[in-house]
Order: sequence, then C-alpha cells, then structure tokens
Amino acid sequence: MQDTTTTTNTLTVDPEALRAEVRTKYTDVATDPGAGYHFHTGRPLAERLGYPTDLLAELPDDAVASFAGVGNPFSAAPLPEGANVVDLGSGGGFDCVVAAHVVGRQGHVIGVDMTEAMLERARRVASTLGLDTIDYRAGILEDLPVPDGWADVVISNGVLNLVADKARVFGEARRVLRPGGVLQFADIAVGRDVPDEARSDIGLWTDCIAGGRSVDEWCAAIEEAGFTGLSVGMAVDTFGGAPGEERARSFDVYSHTFRARRR
Repeated sequence: MQDTTTTTNTLTVDPEALRAEVRTKYTDVATDPGAGYHFHTGRPLAERLGYPTDLLAELPDDAVASFAGVGNPFSAAPLPEGANVVDLGSGGGFDCVVAAHVVGRQGHVIGVDMTEAMLERARRVASTLGLDTIDYRAGILEDLPVPDGWADVVISNGVLNLVADKARVFGEARRVLRPGGVLQFADIAVGRDVPDEARSDIGLWTDCIAGGRSVDEWCAAIEEAGFTGLSVGMAVDTFGGAPGEERARSFDVYSHTFRARRR
C-alpha cells in the first residue's frame, strides 16, 4: 500500500471518530433504508439522478433500496467494455451493479467499503443477480485493498466528502489506476465558506456538508494528486425536497461530477 504520511494536525476532525459516526449512519441506511434520512435514497434517488430507466426497471428493490449517492458518476463518461473498475465507498453496491452491467463479462468491479452491513447487503444482491464479476472488499479509502495499477477506472459517489484526509484518498486512487486510467466521481460542492467551527462538527460532516469542498478546491486537490485533463459536470440539486434541504441551502450545496486522467 502507498506510504502516505499526512500530518493529521491539518485535519479538522479526527478520522477515526468520523469513521465511527459514518459507520453508524450507514449501517442504519443498510438495515432500514426506508426509515427516512436527511438525504434521498433508493430508486427515487436513482431516477432523480438520471440513471438508465431500463436498467432500473430490471433491478429488484433490494438492489437499489440503500442507494444514497449524490450524483451519477457514469454521466461523466461511459465506462469502457471490459474495464477493471474500483468503486470507493461502494455502500449497498448499486453503482457496482451498474458498472458490472456496463463493462460486461470481460470486465471486473471491486467495491471497497468500511461498513459491514453495507457489504453484507451488497454481496447478497450480487449473488442474487448472479454478478460474479463483482468483488466486495472491506477497507478504508485511505488504504485501499487493491493492487497497484489494477484499475482502468476509479469511481465514487458521495463518499469522499465523508473522508477527513482527501489527499490520501486521491493518492490511493492514483496508485490503483494504471497510467492513463480515469478517476470519475460525484460529490458535494459547497458554494459558501464553511466556518472553522463547522468544519470541526462531525454531525455536519455526516450531513454531507462540512466535508464538502468548493468546486475550485476539489479541482486543485485532484490536480495536486497527479491527475490531468480535468472536467467538471453541471451542478445537481441532490438535496432538493429532502429533509436536509434547508441546511444544505444555507451552504449552497450542490453535487458535481469530476473526471480526470492519471498522469
């Protein structure tokens, strides 16, 4: 694994404390996806974000119920047939299922997640659908259980904002990509400054606000990690009509897709 020596005193929250809170919240989403959260979930969310209606119609509710993304990373560019794909923070596995359908039987998908309840759900869904080209692995995004240069594409959806040490995650994404491989992800962008005291509020992190960055900050972090040819998608109102909409509005929160190539 990559030797990353990030100085944790530059982080605004303790990474382990943040992981514990994120695990708790997303265990709930995995085990009781219909309970109601500050964000949209499930099939209505996937439809809202523009996932293919024909694919959604084929999938059982169990495959979509715990989906909690903030955008559609596949809208940035289609995945190549036969590609090796890594999903950072694969959750209940919906994006892995979509990726597996696109890359076909010659492709492979690795989903990495740290929440056991999500991994259990994702593995059950993959087994039900007969998708043996998907491999779910327990791990954290700062230390991916994936070999160097294995992936053609790294995707993620609404997860990087929940990680304290984003530079380390981008470094790991670069490590597992082959030269010229593609990083494409959807995540939260804030249009207003988040005060320092809010950056230290773990509750605001798990509300997908404090860990967001401005579009310019996301772009700078991606380029500093060794990616080039960066493109940014249109803003998506991912919180519109959700219980967390009012709080999101106070920080001008929208989601964007980001796509770049490994140098």
